[in-house]
Amino acid sequence: MAGAALRGRLRWLLAAVEDLTEQAPDVREIALRVAGWPGHLPGQHVDVRLTAEDGYQAQRSYSVASPSERDRLSLTVERIPDGEVSTYLTGELRPGDQFELRGPIGGYFVWTPDHAGPLLLVGAGSGIVPLMAMMRERARSGSPVPASLLLSARSWERVIYHDELQRLAAGDDRLSISFALTRSQPSGWSGYARRVDAAMLSEVAPPPPASPQCFVCGPTGFVESVASALVELGHRPGRVKTERFGPAGGDR
Repeated sequence: MAGAALRGRLRWLLAAVEDLTEQAPDVREIALRVAGWPGHLPGQHVDVRLTAEDGYQAQRSYSVASPSERDRLSLTVERIPDGEVSTYLTGELRPGDQFELRGPIGGYFVWTPDHAGPLLLVGAGSGIVPLMAMMRERARSGSPVPASLLLSARSWERVIYHDELQRLAAGDDRLSISFALTRSQPSGWSGYARRVDAAMLSEVAPPPPASPQCFVCGPTGFVESVASALVELGHRPGRVKTERFGPAGGDR
């Protein structure tokens, strides 16, 4: 299975679109078949390259959303205002279309079923994507590792994968999923209705003696705040892995 990879050592591969699934408003999951794909680890990402008829090219990075597979993978893309790549992928792409990608990239922010200890995943918005790859891998492999997910979103409608997350939680008593809706909540909402903070983390996270492996993904400010709070709560810094996205990272 693929581990860490450097862009300079990777080659561009042709990806064919097999299926498209709307996972939230302006968010689409793209199932791909990629000839020559070496396989990936949950948490890795790829570069996507689009080429126009006049030769103009645009390139962005996206996290892989699927569990480890050969020849197949999926990407979940959120449309970014004025984002030329994300706008095409979420609006114009159709089954049978093709584009180039290279990867997998990254070896630090990854989880595999042989990792010992409980798992804590904390994400905001589309930061759920690499965390979802980990959760899907855990379910696919039948891993007994206890896992907790805390996901922040503006509203219930903006929760990416909300149907699948509920199904996963309903079928696994070793999986706990909590939502923090920061701007609006549906009638009768019993979950968190504020931004993620230290008190919330202390309620959802396994206590520090359990030494959970923590993965945090989202906008830079969110990630820095959550990672700092986890360390202040007693979690070992080496067990808190982070991945950030934002304007500097393009559409990812």
